[in-house]
Amino acid sequence: MPPQQALALARSKGLDLVEVAAAAMPPVCRIMDFGKYQYQEQKRTREARKHQKVIEVKEIKFRPKVDEHDYLFKKKHIERFLEDGDKVKATIFFRGREMAHPEIGQRILERLLDELQEVAVAENMPRREGNTMHVILGRKAGAKGHAAPKARPASASAEEADEAEDVDEAETNPTA
Repeated sequence: MPPQQALALARSKGLDLVEVAAAAMPPVCRIMDFGKYQYQEQKRTREARKHQKVIEVKEIKFRPKVDEHDYLFKKKHIERFLEDGDKVKATIFFRGREMAHPEIGQRILERLLDELQEVAVAENMPRREGNTMHVILGRKAGAKGHAAPKARPASASAEEADEAEDVDEAETNPTA
């Protein structure tokens, strides 16, 4: 129908004439309450945003002379960040004479990649920029989180739980 006739029909119903497909031949229009339509669209986008996880890039810094305990502690943090769905940037920071030995930092990052190969994948190979060397890790597609601890039935009494613990201990520790 002609645009004037469609506009008159929309006004008589107290609604708006909205162009839906401008590229179509002839252009397609729809009679609707445009304010209500906009409100529903905003509601849909808010709802979609609510269920969306923003991926952050967390950074863990190492030094070339990192101690074993510190290395393991930071590796555990990386695993936790990856489980949460974030990416991790592992950085080795060189100072002074340490810059003459980038192979030490390379070994640390390669060890990290080796130990995390089940849960993480390197998005790029370790590379050096100035006095830092870094690699970005992302969660591996098939990686799963840690297994949940064993759950005991809620109806079990404290005595039954103690007996079950003793049995578990006897099975795992034959010398007890």
